[in-house]
Amino acid sequence: MEKVRIDKWLWAARFFKTRTLAKNAIEGGKVQLAGQRVKVSREIAPGDLLRIRQGWDERDVTVKAVSEHRRGASVARTLYDETPESVARRERAAEARKAAGAMARPTQRPGKHERKVLERLRKQFDTP
Repeated sequence: MEKVRIDKWLWAARFFKTRTLAKNAIEGGKVQLAGQRVKVSREIAPGDLLRIRQGWDERDVTVKAVSEHRRGASVARTLYDETPESVARRERAAEARKAAGAMARPTQRPGKHERKVLERLRKQFDTP
């Protein structure tokens, strides 16, 4: 097997839980092949460079092998290599998100006083 559909490969490599999620990500432009958007039916081969965006993370991976079958995580990890730049970029982004953790969402809804303060603030910025 030299080529396989990109949606099947993303599912087999365990980037997405289902082929439908992989298909939706491809159609949404979250998966690129060599910097270009692709269609779901596009076939990939070893050596192709993919950029996959999942939530906050963006990975650049090189396809090492192709598979149409979903296997264990350790086997799936052998299907691709993530570039060192991609790993470093994801780690920096994770650290930045962790540092911004102090600005996390509140644990409860605002009370009457806080709501009034928020309303005044919104009115202040809404007026042209």
